[in-house]
Amino acid sequence: MEPNDTISGAPDEPPVAPGRQRPRGRTTLLIAAAALLGISGGTAVGYGIQAERPPTPLPALSQAELAYPAKALPADKAPAPLPASQDRQVKTDGDLRKLLIDRPAGWSENKDADWLQDGWMTVGELARDFDEEDSMFEYFLESDIRRIAGASWVKGADREAAIQLVQFSSGVGTSAAEFANGQRAYMADPEDGAGNEGDPVKGSGEGRYYLYEVDREPGYEPFYRARAVMNRGDIMIEIDLYDSRPISKKDIRTLAEQQLERL
Repeated sequence: MEPNDTISGAPDEPPVAPGRQRPRGRTTLLIAAAALLGISGGTAVGYGIQAERPPTPLPALSQAELAYPAKALPADKAPAPLPASQDRQVKTDGDLRKLLIDRPAGWSENKDADWLQDGWMTVGELARDFDEEDSMFEYFLESDIRRIAGASWVKGADREAAIQLVQFSSGVGTSAAEFANGQRAYMADPEDGAGNEGDPVKGSGEGRYYLYEVDREPGYEPFYRARAVMNRGDIMIEIDLYDSRPISKKDIRTLAEQQLERL
């Protein structure tokens, strides 16, 4: 089954195992962007009104004089730099693929995951996961997306896992958090998301994992899905599980906690 196919189809088609399905509802970020444009327009009008008013004197600034050492500290007294084990930027500046969790026992590489090339995913492939592909591609570029590492595994006949580490340039600051928040924002919607608020991922801050309602259609295998969305520093983390059999909370929670710990 192709990565972006769904399990629905003509009734006379044979039942198929669920594959990597295009996540729905990712237009939330576009709505947020439209709202931001509205705010920007209002701000511009406000500046125009302010420009026509007479200037108002500002109160005097009061700030204590800044003190600087007369000379730099000797080399033997200067604080040592952080070790690599404590410097998060050193860790995430290396090969991002090495920050993906190891493939669990019993799983094998998904050879049909054509959205991955040697563990990397292009920005174009990521944008294809969204309804508004062109707009999302532009959004990612404007957000200074840096790179995307991914993994896809299969287990048994139908279970599939997909992990994406979406890294933004550190100078942007909150891009990873904003992307993760935008994804979580619609997850309670039963049409576009999982239809529930999910459960928190321990130690992740705002990170959550979700179980979707089973999708049943006559003549087809049931379709189960679970999803986790988190962020750590400049990296947004997404984990998806798919199966024709029930997925437990423990299944998705374990992967989410292990991936978060790896980062």
